[in-house]
Amino acid sequence: MRRKESTEKFDWSYFIRHIAIIAVPVALQNLLTTTGSMVDTMMLASLGEQTVGAVGLCAQFSSLMFAGYWGFVGGGMLFFSQYWGAKNDDGINRSFGLTVSFMMTVGIIFSFLALGAPDFIMNIYTDKPEIQKIGISYLKTVGFAYVLQVLAMAVSALLRSIEQVKIPLYGGMASVIANCLFNYLLIFGKFGFPKMGVKGAALGTVLAGVVNLLFLLFFIMKNKIPYVLEFSRHFRWDRKFVHQYLQKCFPILCNEVMIGVGNMMINIVLGHQSEKAIAAVAVFRTLEGLVIAFFSGFSNAATVLVGKEVGAGNHEVAFQRARRLVYLCSALIGTACLFLFAVHNPLLHAMGLGGESYKIGTGMLIIYGMAALIRMGNWVQNDTYRSAGDAAFGSIMEITFMYLMVLPCVYLANYAFHAPFLVVFALCYVDEPVRYIIMQFHMYSGKWVKPVSDEGIRTIDAFRKAHGISKRETR
Repeated sequence: MRRKESTEKFDWSYFIRHIAIIAVPVALQNLLTTTGSMVDTMMLASLGEQTVGAVGLCAQFSSLMFAGYWGFVGGGMLFFSQYWGAKNDDGINRSFGLTVSFMMTVGIIFSFLALGAPDFIMNIYTDKPEIQKIGISYLKTVGFAYVLQVLAMAVSALLRSIEQVKIPLYGGMASVIANCLFNYLLIFGKFGFPKMGVKGAALGTVLAGVVNLLFLLFFIMKNKIPYVLEFSRHFRWDRKFVHQYLQKCFPILCNEVMIGVGNMMINIVLGHQSEKAIAAVAVFRTLEGLVIAFFSGFSNAATVLVGKEVGAGNHEVAFQRARRLVYLCSALIGTACLFLFAVHNPLLHAMGLGGESYKIGTGMLIIYGMAALIRMGNWVQNDTYRSAGDAAFGSIMEITFMYLMVLPCVYLANYAFHAPFLVVFALCYVDEPVRYIIMQFHMYSGKWVKPVSDEGIRTIDAFRKAHGISKRETR
């Protein structure tokens, strides 16, 4: 059946204004965080390429933790944004309590691993003894930061979902400033502080996590923001609610964990290259954060602007917004990639790369710049589907292509054909164009609109009828 076009004119003014309101503070916060990581890398560069590479590999372990808890962030924001649109305070409180409980469990596990088994972790990521030694020293301290970071992420996810995006920005700004200051004092032993080297960088990360949480709590209490501190209302769960929550979170959790494991397997391949390549990868991951910083604002805007309308029962508005978000995201990412490449020369040198490692880093940025346009388009579509209640489709696509296409290509190229490093790296993105085409078909079908709020459920049949969607197709 041919889909009917919306009879209402799309409100571009509201759309752009609210993207800016939500996306810009989030992008600024992440940009500041990435800038702080760049400053850290520049400070560590004076300690040698091995130190830069070791801390970069530790960051990959942190990314695995991120994969472990992000399923609950994505699921939580689905409920936060839809219940926010439906003005359901009790639903927000209960879903926040569940989200924090699951996320903190993940944070505690990874903190225990970093503090109790750092040698095991580093042995997985690299076979270079000197890099392992530096990484073990770093993990033994930075592990204390993990629980702080996870709790701050849970609070920030809720605040962004209820359109209080400035508070996480303030916390992020304070955290970055504190991290840079403490790293300067503790890495180099300035103003009477002990000269701790890489341990100082790890301790600076822990102290920055404390500062971030304190700022979040200060502004929450100052502005009398509800939900976050209403502890007695966080744990009023019944079996039906927990089942619904886990049903929506499970595909996202599987997605993040499976992709996290897949990325770990890729990072193991990259971590067993030459020391020059390992250093280049560490610097690249930091610069990649600049692009992701711009993207993350759009990701949060998609979650809130689409999820809020689905929760309120305005499904056609959500559908029209989702289509436009994808293309605006690609345009913004393209701009960010062009800027990054324009300034890559001084950045790579300032972050300690030279000679062969500089050439490898430059090649990685060129490859990533071309891939990011499609990659981030896929990412924002997946976040859009999740916020609208369809947690499974994008997750199935990503997991399937990771394990049936990306990993076989990377491992065969590296171990069977001994391809050059940059060829192996380029194959990390081989699936993106195919997935983009499939995701676009799903986007235009409208089958991803699956509300969880009572208001959204009441109006979904009319939307499906208008778009020629049968009930069988939405199961």
